[in-house]
Amino acid sequence: MDLAVTLSLIAALFVLLGAGVWIGLALLGVAWFGLELFSNRSAGDAMALTIWGTTSSWTLTALPLFVWMGEILFRTRLSEDMFKGLAPWLERVPGRLLHTNIIGCTIFAAVSGSSAATCATIGKMTLPELKGRGYPEEITVGTLAGAGTLGLLIPPSIIMIVYGISANVSIAQLFIGGVLPGLLLALLFSGYIVVWALLNSDKVPAIAERTTFAQKLYASRHLIPVVLLIVLVLGSIYTGIATATEAAAFGVVGALAISGAQGSLNRHTFTESLLGGTRLYCMIALILAGAAFLTLAMGYLGLPRRLAEWIGALGLSKFALLAALAIFYIILGCFLDGISMVVLTMGVVLPTVEKAGIDLLWFGIFIVLVVEMAQITPPVGFNLFVLQGMTRREITWIARQALPMFWLMIVAVILIYAFPGLVSYLPEHMRLG
Repeated sequence: MDLAVTLSLIAALFVLLGAGVWIGLALLGVAWFGLELFSNRSAGDAMALTIWGTTSSWTLTALPLFVWMGEILFRTRLSEDMFKGLAPWLERVPGRLLHTNIIGCTIFAAVSGSSAATCATIGKMTLPELKGRGYPEEITVGTLAGAGTLGLLIPPSIIMIVYGISANVSIAQLFIGGVLPGLLLALLFSGYIVVWALLNSDKVPAIAERTTFAQKLYASRHLIPVVLLIVLVLGSIYTGIATATEAAAFGVVGALAISGAQGSLNRHTFTESLLGGTRLYCMIALILAGAAFLTLAMGYLGLPRRLAEWIGALGLSKFALLAALAIFYIILGCFLDGISMVVLTMGVVLPTVEKAGIDLLWFGIFIVLVVEMAQITPPVGFNLFVLQGMTRREITWIARQALPMFWLMIVAVILIYAFPGLVSYLPEHMRLG
């Protein structure tokens, strides 16, 4: 009976998704279908209570604020200024300006929260600049595809907020837990560029002109706005001054101040950023509501508990379980976006993970890393779509260039498994709001 119910729900979900129904509505439909046919619980009453309880959460208010902050910054000269400030310092590093992809995405990730926004914002500035200076398109596109995913891991992160709400884990602790793994991944990407540059020195253009130390310092003034915003948002969380929601409000005010100081804030850009943030948040909120209702329905049907018991009976080690989950999410990422992956599966996966004794904070960072891989796997890798729009290249070509970044992400997952302190050290040693 359990197998028949599970297969029925899965079939219903794929039918709805295949028919082009929005993901959030498809999740609501499958949950309603399950409750009506396989339980005595009133589906309409349960749906109303669940949707209200999910969407009225105070913690959730951080999400639209961070989304809006990213939309505001997307319409400023922040990425252009970052390039001007970083380029002089990279003259003597193997790979030179290729590192602007990595460093630029790392910095912008700390004020964005979105992988697609990070990739698009840095890409629209670095791709033309690097191409004009003679850098091979293959390595510039590949490294940008990988580095753009840092928008998910380096806080503030939209997907961390979604996971924190789904798993009832502190968002502030998730944010700070992602700092060291995010920096580790950025170092792995830059290390790859160094190795590539040493092996392909003939493909790295010569330096057009050298700058003095004083000139480097003067160029660094362009980095001041983004550094101040990072300090405002993340510093307020890590020092315990503000919660994640309050820090998000600080971020919006700071982004508006930067936009106003740069002269890019006007009625049109303000309206566009507000509407863009509202559209994106409404999409995410609908998915969250549908996933919460589906989780409730599965709970009434007992599917997560039985699945957890079945997996537990297999006697898998922690490593084997995590490896199986990683493969599962990578495959799932070929068809769904990251947020949908998280909210769709948490109701089933979390009981299994908890029974295996895996820390939910650590698991949140693990999930984000695996979802990052999905951002550069066809056919539904969001970063691949973003880069396709900017380069007019085939998705498969872009995916091939991003493949080394994919392997480096696997290395990062292995490292945080071998050294869990990379995730837990900062949350354990800092007072959070």
